[in-house]
Amino acid sequence: MASLQASSCITLSSISSSSCCRRDLNINATIKMPKLRNRSLVLPKATSTTTSSALVEELELTSGYKNTKSTTGFVEKISAFPRYDYKVSDPMVTVARKFYAIMEAIEDRVEMHKNIGEQRNNWNSLLLASLNTITLAAATMAGIAGTVADTGGAPLSALKLSSTFLYLAATGMLIIMNKIQPSQLVEEQRNAARFFKQLHAEMRTMVSLGNPLTLDDVNQATDKVLALDRAFPLPLLGVMLEKFPATMEPAVWWPRQQQRRREAKGHCERKNDGNGWDVKLEEEMREIVGVLKRKDKADYLRLGEKALKLNKALAISGPLLTGLAAIGSALVGLPSHGSWAVVLGVVAGALSSIVNTVQHGWQVGMVLEMYRGNAGFFRLMEESIQSTLKEEVERRENGELFEMKVALQLGRSLTELKDLASVSSIKGAGMEEFGSKLF
Repeated sequence: MASLQASSCITLSSISSSSCCRRDLNINATIKMPKLRNRSLVLPKATSTTTSSALVEELELTSGYKNTKSTTGFVEKISAFPRYDYKVSDPMVTVARKFYAIMEAIEDRVEMHKNIGEQRNNWNSLLLASLNTITLAAATMAGIAGTVADTGGAPLSALKLSSTFLYLAATGMLIIMNKIQPSQLVEEQRNAARFFKQLHAEMRTMVSLGNPLTLDDVNQATDKVLALDRAFPLPLLGVMLEKFPATMEPAVWWPRQQQRRREAKGHCERKNDGNGWDVKLEEEMREIVGVLKRKDKADYLRLGEKALKLNKALAISGPLLTGLAAIGSALVGLPSHGSWAVVLGVVAGALSSIVNTVQHGWQVGMVLEMYRGNAGFFRLMEESIQSTLKEEVERRENGELFEMKVALQLGRSLTELKDLASVSSIKGAGMEEFGSKLF
C-alpha cells in the first residue's frame, strides 16, 4: 500500500513539472517573438516625367517587396495605352469634333421630323373625322327642324340653334385646316426625315473612308443642314411654307450659293482623258440634263399646277358650303322663306362633307407636295451635273462613279443611260421617253 502511494506521488510530480516546463517555454517564446514594425506604404507622386518602369521600381522598393518575376510585359502594356492631352488645341481634332457634332444634330432632326410627321398625320385623320361628324350632325338637325317647323316652340329653336352653331364651328375649323394643310405637312416631314438620313449617310461614308476632314467639309455640311431647315420648317407660325403659291415651283432643299470653281485654261483644246472623264461622257451628261429639263421636271410641274388649282378650289368650297348651310339652318321655320332654307341647310352640309373628304381624305395637299418634291429632285440633278461639268477634271468626282450615281438615281442601268443619251441626241425635243424610271 505504501509503495503504491509513493509511485502515484512520483507520477503526479512528473506530470506537473512537465506542464510547468511547457508553460514556461510558451511564455518565453511569446516574449522573445520579434515585434512587427508598423510601416505604412507610401506611394510616389506621379509626375509627367515619371516613366512606367521607374514607377514600378519605386513601388517595389517602397513596399519592401521585390518581385522576382520580370515586369517587362507589364510595363509594355502600360506604355501601349493611348495618352491624350486635351489641353493641346489640335486643329484636326477640332474639325473632327465639329463634324461629329453636326452628325449628332442631324440624328436629332431625323427623330424630330419623324415624330412631328406622325403627329400631323394624326391631326389630318382626327380633324377630318371631327369635321364630317359635326357637319352631318348639323345637317341632320336642320332636317329634323324642318319637319317640326309647323309645331314651333322650344324644340324648333333648340334644333335651329344647335345646327347653326355646329355649322359655324365647322366653318372655322375648315378655314384653319385648309390654311395649314395637314396632309401636305406630313409629306414635308417625311421628305425632311429622308433627306436628313441621306445627308447623315453621306457624312458617315466620308468618315469611314478615312480621308482627313477639313473645315470646308464642316462648312458644307452646315450649309446643307440649314438649307434643309429652311426647306422643311418644323414650326407652323411665321415660317410655314406657303400652301397656295401663285405659281408652282420645284422644292429646293440644298444650298443655292455659287460653288467655287476654277475654270481650266484652254478648255476647248483639252482632252478629257483623266479621272474617268472623256468628251463622250460629258456629252452624255449634257443630253441627260436636257431630257430631265424637257420631260421629267416639266411634266411634274404641269401636274403640280393641276393639283394646286384643285386644292385651291376645294379649300374655298368647303368653308363656303358650311357657311351657306349655317345661314339656311338659321332661317328654318320662318314663313317668309319657305322650304328652301331647309334644303340649303341639309344639302349644303352634305356637299361640304363630300368636299372635305375629297380634299383631306384623298390628301390632295400631299399629292401637291409630292409633285413639288419630284420636280425639285430633277432640278437638283440638273444643277449637280452642270456644276460638275463646269469644274476642272482634276477637281471633279470620278467620272465612272458619277455616271453610276446618275444611273441609279434615275432607276436605270449604265447601258440604258447611254441609250437614253444617244436617242436624245438624235431625236432632240421630239423625244417622248422620260429620263427617270422611278417617279
